[in-house]
Amino acid sequence: MRAIAEGLFTDETPPRLLGGRERTTGRVVFPCPAGDSCDPVPLAREGRLWSYTVQRYRPKTPPYAGPEAFAPWIVAYVELPGEVIVEARLVGAEFDAVEIGMPLRLVQVPLDPEAAEPLAIPAFAPIVGAGA
Repeated sequence: MRAIAEGLFTDETPPRLLGGRERTTGRVVFPCPAGDSCDPVPLAREGRLWSYTVQRYRPKTPPYAGPEAFAPWIVAYVELPGEVIVEARLVGAEFDAVEIGMPLRLVQVPLDPEAAEPLAIPAFAPIVGAGA
């Protein structure tokens, strides 16, 4: 699967998100902005759920490029310790089982699983057996 955007994931296995460290302040941002203000930095693969919401309606196209058949998903804000809070889908959890603080791990999922050549997007999944 090809990433939905260049420079989103590292090339290692398993991949990590690629953030940017601002050269002047040292602050970590995601995604890594184009230009020369930041140095690319691989982010942690694991974090904790900081906040979330449920996307219950199909976003407008553009920018949404997912499947026509819409199913609600969880939008997670994941705190990567000492780095940054990132927004991504939360997969592998029922809506009523989501808890702030739950431990999560980065995964790649297809934006449109039915596409001939699906694009990979970042998501986080609960770490099985880990307590909140």
